[in-house]
Amino acid sequence: MHQLAVQWMVGLLRDMNVPFLICGGLAAKGYGSERDLNDIDLFVPGEYFTKVVQAGQEFVSKAAAHRCEEGWDLTYVQFKYEGIKVEVGNADGPRIFDAVNQIWVPLDIDFSRFSTVHLLGLELPIMLKEDLVKYKSVLSRPVDIEDVRAIRESA
Repeated sequence: MHQLAVQWMVGLLRDMNVPFLICGGLAAKGYGSERDLNDIDLFVPGEYFTKVVQAGQEFVSKAAAHRCEEGWDLTYVQFKYEGIKVEVGNADGPRIFDAVNQIWVPLDIDFSRFSTVHLLGLELPIMLKEDLVKYKSVLSRPVDIEDVRAIRESA
């Protein structure tokens, strides 16, 4: 089912020529993590965000809004496609909670920094390994610690 959800979202984005960057658990899979995916996480540049929300409107399960939850402070929309959550973040100004220092820090999403990896039947632009490990280490939620450990072990 994750494959269908990724194919749907990537098809939508590519049809509209919207740049995107896969992060989260799917990106971690690209670097060796083998845990089950909870959802599909990706970012798009802010200028395309509303266009993406409108294009996927029939599958919206959480309306586009600014939210501060689970270590994240950002604007995102959640789609549900074939039962799989696809969360698209607006890359303008996201912040993450630094678990060690107990402060919010900016998360710089740089669409020029990516690796192209074959995942779920597609060639996908995923966040560079060092960028992914850095933000997951800062967040330090159990799922992030698990991903960082798996990425380092598979290196």
